[in-house]
Order: sequence, then C-alpha cells, then structure tokens
Amino acid sequence: MPLQQRLPKRGFKNPNRVAYVPLNLKQLQAISEKYELTTIDFEVLLKNNLVKKTDKVKLLGTGSLTAALTVTAHAASESAKAAIESAGGSVTLVQHPADQKADA
Repeated sequence: MPLQQRLPKRGFKNPNRVAYVPLNLKQLQAISEKYELTTIDFEVLLKNNLVKKTDKVKLLGTGSLTAALTVTAHAASESAKAAIESAGGSVTLVQHPADQKADA
C-alpha cells in the first residue's frame, strides 16, 4: 500500500486566522457592575485577569446592556456597536500592538 494511503488524513490550519476572545454585552454589564466602571478597555480587562497580554478582544451582541459604557476593543459586531450606542455609550476600535509592529 502506498505511503499516502497508510498515513492518516489531517485537516487544514489557516496561518492567517485571527483568533479573538469573545466578550458579550452581558459580560460587559457584569464587569461594569462588579468593578463600578464606566470605561472598559484592554488594560482594565488585563488587570482583572479577564484576558491575556497577547489576546485580541471582540465585542459580541449577546445579552443586554443598561449602563452607558465607553468600550475600547480590537473588533466589534454591528449588533454590539448598536446596543452600546443605544445605551448611551461609545465603541472605539484599536489595533493590537503586535499588528502595529507588523505594519511599520
């Protein structure tokens, strides 16, 4: 039997995939209530051990938000942006430091 038939088949791993840590609206609400915050950015999440230094954060629209929050993240879904802005807050998108070094 030929070698390529004897070896098990393996899947494809995309080298250009960008992996994000999901952060839902209900989690944002819980974080703002627990730590009494109106501004949530990467440094706050890092300080409270919610993300690692190398992670990228993406806001997702699951849940509801009642507090007016200023949120800074690497990516956000349209539903999350709309929900945050309708609650009186704002969303700012930033680049990850590793991406900024690659662009330079």
